Amino acid sequence: MTVGVPGLILILIILLIIFGPKKLPELGQSLGQSLREFKNSTRGITDEDDSDSNKTTDRQ
Repeated sequence: MTVGVPGLILILIILLIIFGPKKLPELGQSLGQSLREFKNSTRGITDEDDSDSNKTTDRQ
């Protein structure tokens, strides 16, 4: 189930009606920052897991 171009346009129109054109860039920026922080934290967790698994294989 994918969202096509008409679906994206409809979502954008609804967002413009709800939040208005002045708030929309601020919401996009905060969403982008949140996603960036989430990505960095998950990358840190996976890096820790990789280093832990390397330590246990080195000891064996």
